[in-house]
Amino acid sequence: MTLLALPVFLLLALALPIGYALMAASSAGILVSGQYPLSIVAQRLFDATQSSLLLAIPFFILAGELLISGVLGQRIIRFASLLVGRVRGALGQVSVVTSMLFAGVSGSAVADASALGSVLIPWQKREGYPAPFASAVNAASSVIGVIIPPSIPLIIYSSVSQVSVGALFLAGLVPGLIFGIASLAAVYLIARRNDFPRSEQGFSLSAVVRGFMSSLPALFMPVLILGSLIGGVATPTEVSVVAVFYALIVRLCYRDLSWRGVLGSILSAGRATGAVMLLIMASSVLGWIMTVDQLPSRLVDTINAMGLPDVLIIVFMNLLMLVVGAVIDMTPAILLLAPILMPLAQAIDMSLIQLGILMVLNLSIGLFTPPVGTTLFISSSIAGVRIEETARALVPFYIFAVIVLLLVSYVLALIVGA
Repeated sequence: MTLLALPVFLLLALALPIGYALMAASSAGILVSGQYPLSIVAQRLFDATQSSLLLAIPFFILAGELLISGVLGQRIIRFASLLVGRVRGALGQVSVVTSMLFAGVSGSAVADASALGSVLIPWQKREGYPAPFASAVNAASSVIGVIIPPSIPLIIYSSVSQVSVGALFLAGLVPGLIFGIASLAAVYLIARRNDFPRSEQGFSLSAVVRGFMSSLPALFMPVLILGSLIGGVATPTEVSVVAVFYALIVRLCYRDLSWRGVLGSILSAGRATGAVMLLIMASSVLGWIMTVDQLPSRLVDTINAMGLPDVLIIVFMNLLMLVVGAVIDMTPAILLLAPILMPLAQAIDMSLIQLGILMVLNLSIGLFTPPVGTTLFISSSIAGVRIEETARALVPFYIFAVIVLLLVSYVLALIVGA
C-alpha cells in the first residue's frame, strides 16, 4: 500500500485530477506486482458502475438543479431572511438557514456553495460585512447539503456498505439540523464580537407564514423523498426519477422554465455525475487492491492487539477521517475509507449507519478545510479573498463542527435507527 500511496500523492502534487491519479497508481501497482493481469483494471472499472443505486445520483442532482435555478430558489432565500428577523449578523444567519433549506433539495455541497454563494456573498459585502466572514459562512454552511437528505455522499456510502439509503437519510436528518444550529451559533458569536449590524427588517409571523407557503413546493421535496423511502413505496432510484418529474411540474406551474434552462440543468447534472462516476470507478480498483492485500482485516487485528477501549478507537477513526478529508475530496475518501473502517466499526459494535453519518460529517469538515477544501475554494473565489483569510474566519466554525462530531460519535440517540 505504501508503493501505491506514494504515486498517488506524487500525481496529486503534479495537479493531476484525483480520479486519474488513483487509476494510474492502481494500474502501475498491479503491473509492477506481476501477480494479476492488467485486464483486472478494466474489469473493476466496469463492475463499479453496475449498480442500479448509482442511477439515483444524476437524477437527484438534476432535480436539485431544476428547483434551485428558478423562482423557488429566490423564494427560499426570502423565506430564510424572514425567519432570521433582527438577529445580529442577520445576513450571515440567512446564509446558514438558506443552506439548511436548500439541503433538502440539492444533496450537494458544491452546488449549494456555488449557487448560494454567488447570491449571498455579494449581498453581505454590499451591506458592509467583511468579505472573509461572508466567504467563511458560505463555505461552512453549504456542507449541510450533504448531511440533510437527500445526500449524494450517503448514496455512495450505501453502495459500498449495502446499508439502506432510507435508513441513512433518516439518520442524517437530526445531525444535519444540529450542524446547522451550531453554525447559527458560530455566526451569532462572531457577529456579537465584531458588532455586526442588525437587519432593519423585524420578525413578522404573518410574513413568515406567507414566505413558508410560497416556498412550500421546494420544501416538500425532502418530505416526498423520505416518505417514499421510509414507507417502502419506491426504491432510491425510482424516488430520484419521481423527484425530477416533480421538479419539472413545479417549474412548469411557475412558468419560469425554458428548453434552454432544462438543457442547461441536464448538462450541469451530467458533468457532476461524470466527475462522481470517474472517482467511483478509479477508487474501485484501489479498493480491490486493498481487499486482496487484506488491509481492513490487518487494521482490525492491529487495533485489537493494542487493547484500546472503544472510546479511543472512535477517536482514532474520527482523526483518520478528518485527516483524509482535508487532503482528498469526499467521494474518493468515502470509497477508500468505508471498506477499511467497516470491519473496525463492526468489531466495536458500532452500527454501519452511525459510521456512515460519522464519515459524512468528518469529510464534510474537510470540504471547508485547507489545503483542498472544495467549498473553501469556491467561496473564497466568489468573495475575492485569499484562502488563508477565509480559513482564519472559519476557526469558530471548526470548533462548533467538532462539538457536533463528538455528539454524533458518543450520543447514539442522535442517530435515528443506529
